[in-house]
Amino acid sequence: MTGTFLRRTLAAATATLSLAAFGAASPASAQGRGAYPNQPIRVIVPFSAGTSDTVARLVGQQMSQTMGQPFVVESRPGAGGNIGSEACARATPDGYTICLGTISSHAINPSIFTRMPYDNLRDFAPITQLASQPNALAVTNDLPARNVQELIALLKSKPGQLNYGSSGVGTSIHLAGALFSQLTGTQMEHVPYRGSGQIMTALLSGELPLAFDNFSSAWPFARDGKIRILGVASLERNPAAPDIPTIAETVPGFESLSWHGFFAPAGTPPEIVARLNQEAVAALRSEAVSARFRDLGITPVGNTPEEFRAFIASETQRWGEVARKADIRVE
Repeated sequence: MTGTFLRRTLAAATATLSLAAFGAASPASAQGRGAYPNQPIRVIVPFSAGTSDTVARLVGQQMSQTMGQPFVVESRPGAGGNIGSEACARATPDGYTICLGTISSHAINPSIFTRMPYDNLRDFAPITQLASQPNALAVTNDLPARNVQELIALLKSKPGQLNYGSSGVGTSIHLAGALFSQLTGTQMEHVPYRGSGQIMTALLSGELPLAFDNFSSAWPFARDGKIRILGVASLERNPAAPDIPTIAETVPGFESLSWHGFFAPAGTPPEIVARLNQEAVAALRSEAVSARFRDLGITPVGNTPEEFRAFIASETQRWGEVARKADIRVE
């Protein structure tokens, strides 16, 4: 009986140690089953104040209410979004550091930067695409072009003499201008700024004659009559301003959408990614977020991680072709 008792005791001890070892080896899994999140979640925004910051704060604030932890937005701009995005990619994959990624940081940059500090597909776990909005073609009130067709004629009469502004080299706004030139056979000089705020200031002061910018950034100034929007870069008119034509009505097929999404570092446990996806999608469907998005002319998305990853791959290929044709490179 003593031998039997000893064998049972050893077996029980072995089973206990095995369970303990399993739990110690996967703390993130344990968090995903119930404890996550038990501390604030950091959201890195790799751009200066503007639409990206607004989207991250609106969605993060709503998620904090349902997840019971604050979402702390940390701005880390620089290198077209590469600095903040790299910080996210290198962070501990435990669900407590995520980042806001855009068409620039996660689709365009791989084609234009000579050296990339991260792989836009391999180094991240996509959570969900949060939003999409068209870029807009805005001009000063005194520019002698009242529509897209007149602007094309003006540009052709003065090849390379008119500047257009963007929020930086390689941004979706920069490539919107490049695509416009490619499809219309016109020439414009690109002038990069550090964000939408500077672009609007330059337009208002007359420093710039025209610019591409996110619709949500340009629309408040156009609505107040301070600048004019000649066209939006979606294939359909924007519900927030249905009287403004699309650029595609004059330049068939022209489309330039800016998008935003949440990403976690690669290796983040699938159950945590799933939880963040669930909460983000719910936030996008809430009236608090969706109403604010409508006011800004932004469309909420909220897809699955798998759908978002496929979308990123498609966007990387599409805008890479535009960048190569325009010979846009950043050392």
